[in-house]
Amino acid sequence: MTPSESATVALELEKLRGSVETGLARVDGSLALLVQRSDQTDKQLADHEARLDALERSRWPLASIAALTATIGAGIGLYQLLGR
Repeated sequence: MTPSESATVALELEKLRGSVETGLARVDGSLALLVQRSDQTDKQLADHEARLDALERSRWPLASIAALTATIGAGIGLYQLLGR
């Protein structure tokens, strides 16, 4: 290989190295963005879980109150029916 050929090869290798470094930097940026979005999604999911738990906790007395009201209503109705 002549000196001019080796210089040409070295130049081409340097260009290839620069292209690879540019591509890797772009991939790293994209991965960082994906990690950030994943973290935001995890935070939103945790927030929704907390809100859902709060709704479920505040809802359970409603069924008990409805059952108690129905039982009292049935008792009053039975009392009036048997009282006559």
